[in-house]
Amino acid sequence: MITLSIIHEAQNKNVCAQRILFDCYGKMLYRLARRYIPDTVKAEDAVAEAVFVIFQKMHTCRFVAIPPFEMWMKRIVVNECLKVLKKEKRFKIITDAEEESGYVDDATIDNLSAEEIFRVIEALPVGYRTVFNLYEIEGYSHAEIAELLGISTGTSKSQLSKAKSLLQKRIIELDPVYAKRKVV
Repeated sequence: MITLSIIHEAQNKNVCAQRILFDCYGKMLYRLARRYIPDTVKAEDAVAEAVFVIFQKMHTCRFVAIPPFEMWMKRIVVNECLKVLKKEKRFKIITDAEEESGYVDDATIDNLSAEEIFRVIEALPVGYRTVFNLYEIEGYSHAEIAELLGISTGTSKSQLSKAKSLLQKRIIELDPVYAKRKVV
């Protein structure tokens, strides 16, 4: 279990405390990175870079509770993932995609596993997936997303709307019986 004293020891460059933090948070940070970067090796590299940044910069911060520390680490991981996407020039805003529509009933969603939902999100185009993750999962505002990605607030909102529509369509497609009953 992580305590403030472990965080403070890690801030003082105590290697044992840093190892405890990595052992405790490493998998969570990796799962976060995978939401942005489907390639496992690149996600691992992003986490490694993020952990390096965390340990290099944590001594400049003052943490009085564990949740703000965790949020700080997550933001660093997200920023490292965005750097990877921008560096690879894979992040592209899709502006002229077809509008998708449909309705997903609760029974269809109830039948999906967490892994299936993860795969559906992972299969989204990079721009859609990135905005969806930042807004719906990480809790960033559209203004924050726009600043992070160098896009307008309207573009962020549009990408989120298109991501949700495409997710809805793909979830319907996972349930063939339901999909036959509905015109998509």
